[in-house]
This record gives sequence, structure tokens and C-alpha cells, in this order.
Amino acid sequence: MQDERKLIVIGDGGHSSVIQDLISSSRGYSILAILDDRYSSRFIHSGIFFGPIDELAAVIQKGTKLVIAIGSNDTRKNMVQRIGMPADLYATIIHPSAFVSKKALLDNGTVVMPNAVINAGAVIGAHTIINSGSIVEHDCSLAPYVHVCPGSTLTGAVSVGEGTQISAGATLVPGISIGEWSVIAAGAVVTKSVPAFRMAAGCPAKIIKRIGSRERIL
Repeated sequence: MQDERKLIVIGDGGHSSVIQDLISSSRGYSILAILDDRYSSRFIHSGIFFGPIDELAAVIQKGTKLVIAIGSNDTRKNMVQRIGMPADLYATIIHPSAFVSKKALLDNGTVVMPNAVINAGAVIGAHTIINSGSIVEHDCSLAPYVHVCPGSTLTGAVSVGEGTQISAGATLVPGISIGEWSVIAAGAVVTKSVPAFRMAAGCPAKIIKRIGSRERIL
């Protein structure tokens, strides 16, 4: 298609494979290059340029957009800082099966996976992942670098701090806040606010430990 915009994908691990499928299913973008430091030299495969991340300056073109295809919140933030590109060069990519309200605001670099829902008044920060089948209800506010994992639900007016992971199948009740770089464990039902740098688990969820700055729980 003549109106397709070229994308450079940063990262080529498991999460990137999902992003690449999402791009192929979405309208308006095609992949120009995939950059990852696992590649020590440049090569072309199926018309796509592959190489280390330091090749970015060599392959970026006028009108090209970027996406950071890295699942780890802290690594994703570090990569954005490393490559130092302007915020408006990052694409926001939404799978066709996702529903995103016209009254929601999504910042640059956000990725919305299949069957996800983002409802009216939600504000999604830069480089956030809204993963498959997750729900971000009305008036939620998510800071940058958040990961809302598959099947999780943020009910109305939930606030989530930078870098926090809402793990698969978790539910957050209305009006609570989760501090930065915290982890909500899989399947947790969170009925009270959680401070920064904490892990909460269970039903109802309880804080089970303090975690280090940007610690990621797999």
C-alpha cells in the first residue's frame, strides 16, 4: 500500500514476535527494519533489514516511526533513553480487534494487543503495553512504561504509576492507586491502594514484599 508508513522495530525477542504479528495485522504500517544487539552484523531477510541497535541512525528515514518491542518495563525505558529519539517518532499501534474509545488518550509508543478494551476518559502513558484481552475502564490513568498483562481488568478511575506491572488475570477495583514500579501478581484482586515498589498478591491482595527499583517479576 502506498500510504503505509515504515516502522523500525527495536528488539527481537518473544514479545517482539507478537508485536511483529500485530503490525502485520494493523493498517498503515509495514516493517522496514528489526534491530537487536543479538545481531553482530547487518543482513536482509524477506525484505527486512536486521542488525544491531547501533544501526538505527543508518536505517531511519524521513517519515519512519519506531516501536520498542521489549516486554520488560525497565528495559523498555532504558532503551528509549539509550536511543534518544524524539517522542513523536514513536508509533502507537492498535490491533484491529481492540476497542479504544475516541475519548481515551494514548501517548506515543503505546501498543494495544488483540481484544483489549480501553474505555472513555482513560489516559495511557508513553510506551505502555495493553496486552491481549485486558480491560482498562473509564477514567483510568496509566503512567509511562506500564504493562497491563493478558486478561487483567482495571475498573473505573484506577491510577497506575510508572513502570508497574499488572500481571495476568489481576483485577483492580474502582478508584484505587498503584505506585510506581510495583507488581500486582497474577490473579490478584486488589481492593486497596498499593504504594510504590511493592508486590501485592492474593484475593483480596496483600502486600507480600518490597521490591527494588525497577525490579521485574517474570
